[in-house]
Amino acid sequence: MASWDLLIDKSDLRRASIAPAVLSDLGEGQARLAIERFALTANNITYAVFGQAMRYWDFFPAVEGQGRVPVWGYATVEASNHPDLAVGQRFYGYYPMSTHLTVTPRKTRGGFADVAPHRVDLPPVYNQYQLAEPARLDDHQALLRPLFITGFLIEDFLDENDLFGARSVLLTSASSKTAISLAFQLKQRGKARVVGLTSPRNAAFVEALGYYDQVVTYDAVPTAPIEKPVVVVDFAGDAPLLRAVHERFGDALAYSCLVGGTHWEAERGGGDLPGPKPIFFFAPDRIRKRAADWGPGGLDERHDAAWAPFVADAPRWMTVAHGVGASAIAEVYQAVLEGRAGPEEGHILTP
Repeated sequence: MASWDLLIDKSDLRRASIAPAVLSDLGEGQARLAIERFALTANNITYAVFGQAMRYWDFFPAVEGQGRVPVWGYATVEASNHPDLAVGQRFYGYYPMSTHLTVTPRKTRGGFADVAPHRVDLPPVYNQYQLAEPARLDDHQALLRPLFITGFLIEDFLDENDLFGARSVLLTSASSKTAISLAFQLKQRGKARVVGLTSPRNAAFVEALGYYDQVVTYDAVPTAPIEKPVVVVDFAGDAPLLRAVHERFGDALAYSCLVGGTHWEAERGGGDLPGPKPIFFFAPDRIRKRAADWGPGGLDERHDAAWAPFVADAPRWMTVAHGVGASAIAEVYQAVLEGRAGPEEGHILTP
C-alpha cells in the first residue's frame, strides 16, 4: 500500500491535499503502525480550528504551513524495534489522517504511551494507546468515545459544583456528538432541565434523541420560555450566539462554559458580555484532577459505567457510513468541514 498523509493548510482549512509519505527506517525502540480505520466528526474540525492555540498540530508534525488533523481510531503494528510491541498487535488511540504512524512506545498497563520527544510535553491523555481486540462496537467506540469522555468530564464538573445553582443547562450545537454525550449524562443525573440550542434544520433530530427536555432554535433564544437560572455549555464557538445567550439571561446566567468550535467560521471573541465571563473547559486538566481524586482506576471505572448505556443506545440514532481510500477521506473531510454531514451520520474511514 502506498503511504500518504492528508495535509491541511493551516491558514485555510478548506485547502486539503494528499501528499506521498516516506517511511523511514525504524530507530531503536520505535515501532510503525499501519492505520486501519478512524472516525471523522465535527470534533476533528475543532482540533484544526484550535490547532495552533491548543497545540493539536504538534502531535503529528508536517511541512511548514501544513498540518495533519488528529483523529481517533485503530492501527496495527506493521514493524517493530520495541520488545513490548509485536507485529500484528492492534491499538486504539490518537492518529493522524495518514496511512502510518511511527511511535516510540513506553509500555503501560493497557497498552503503551508514545514518548517520542516532540510529544513529551503535550497533554498525556492524547499519547495513550490501548490494546484493542476485535469488537462489535468498534466503530461506535472510534466515533463516540473521545467525545463521550469530554461530555462525562463536563457533567462531572457541573455536578461537583451543584450546577452553580442552575435549573436549566443550555447546550449550543446540540446536534454535535459531544453535546449529545453531555445531554445524555445530564438527563441521567436528572438535576436540571437539559435545553438544546440548534439550527431549524437539526431540530427534529435533536428532539428525537430523547436526551433533551427542551429544544430551542437559535433564532428563538431571545424569547423562548427557559427556566432560570441557567448554565450554558458552548460547543459552537459562535460569538453572536453566545452574546445572545448572555444578553438574554444576564445575571440569571450562573456559569458560561466554552468547549468547542463547531461553528468554525463564526466570529470569535465578542468582547465584554453581560453576566459571568466565559471560561474554557480543558478536558486534560479535569482528567488530572479526577485521577488524583479517585485514585488508580477510579476515573476509568466511573467513565466506563457511564459509557456502557450510552454506546448501547447509539445505534438507535446514529448510522455508520464507511469510506475507503484517500479521495473518499478528503471528500468526507470537506463535507464535515462545510457542515454537509448530517448529525445522524458517523463516518468511519479506512486509508
